[in-house]
Amino acid sequence: MSEEGILGRKIKGLFKVLCQTEWNATVAGMIVALLSILIMAWWRPWGAVGAIRNWGDWIMYGIASLAGSEAGILELFDEAPRSILISSGSVIGIGFIAGAFISASFGNDFAIRIPPVLEMCKGMVAGVLMGVGAAFAGGCNVGGMYNAIGNLAANGFAMWLGLVAGVILGLKYIYWEMEHISWGSGGAKTFNFPFGLKVVLGIIALVALVYGAYCYSGSDDDYVASLSGILVISAGLGYTMQRGRWCMVQGFREPHMTGDCTLAKSVALSIAIVAIGAAVLKYSVPMRADGEAVLDPINYVRGTFGWGAVVGGFIFGFGAMLAGGCGSGTLWRVGEGQIKLWLVVPFFAISNSMLVAWFNDNDIEADGVLGKFVYMPETFLGYGGTLFLIVFAMVIWYVIVDWNEDTGKMIIEM
Repeated sequence: MSEEGILGRKIKGLFKVLCQTEWNATVAGMIVALLSILIMAWWRPWGAVGAIRNWGDWIMYGIASLAGSEAGILELFDEAPRSILISSGSVIGIGFIAGAFISASFGNDFAIRIPPVLEMCKGMVAGVLMGVGAAFAGGCNVGGMYNAIGNLAANGFAMWLGLVAGVILGLKYIYWEMEHISWGSGGAKTFNFPFGLKVVLGIIALVALVYGAYCYSGSDDDYVASLSGILVISAGLGYTMQRGRWCMVQGFREPHMTGDCTLAKSVALSIAIVAIGAAVLKYSVPMRADGEAVLDPINYVRGTFGWGAVVGGFIFGFGAMLAGGCGSGTLWRVGEGQIKLWLVVPFFAISNSMLVAWFNDNDIEADGVLGKFVYMPETFLGYGGTLFLIVFAMVIWYVIVDWNEDTGKMIIEM
């Protein structure tokens, strides 16, 4: 075989590995962790609900503008929110979906998938529950649990407990639904596209992503310029999660449904890596040249360490089971064309926007109604004890789900 032929085969092989083969869950989890640390070092931790709430704020502002904002909840939306192209949370969401779309296009996974009628109804209900749960917990599974624990905040552990209970109840409901509800099982359709067209669309999205980052970086405003890195790193997160089918709610669900602990182990390892990275960044709070902190220790420390995070996690976990995806899982599935998750997003956005606005207006979190603000390194634990606690908790989780994979003791029978 000629050298040119060998080179072509190697390029095709690399494209297949990077763009078409499903990535190992452990590898995907480690990449998610490293990108999470990178985005923290760049500016701030990432999350899914920040984007969704910004979009919900715009929907509510539009409704208030049309209907008038003289009374009721609409009074809280009489001013335009920050632009979806300037809000850092929104830019993370846009980059995340773009990265997932690029991955789905190159991997031949993108298609417009219309679910059965019942699933569309469940998507709308799920969106409301996820929005409400995220408001009480101070974030979705990312900001309220994954990055909360990773950023050394006690509220992340509280939401973790609620998520487990919510997912278990959601699984029991799904089993009940399969046995008792037959309505709405029809109407599913899939509209696929030629692979060549998907590749072209993926290239267009990639070019648009690079161009967007270039435009941000050229701004004279330091805040806007820094969005370039936020956009690119969040796209990497979306790409990685779609490529690895990496969804945190599956890490909670599968040990109780099938016994498979692959994703649970991956999430546990990923959280431990993020916590170590956050401790390094937060320990001495390094400063930029302009005198601002690289990463404020208070990032993702919410006043929900108490009933707020537990109840919020429970509601969110149940909603995520109905949706078929967590906060981040919802966004990357939007990027691959799943209409059910397209329905989840606006209902998630509106419910979260309304409840968070009401909470803020009444100082619910600030007054300690939902729980306490607890940054664990500022307790008796210090940084060393906090890291030990987080790593120990992840090891215990890892061992328990691994034991369950062999014994099936925690599997919930239909």
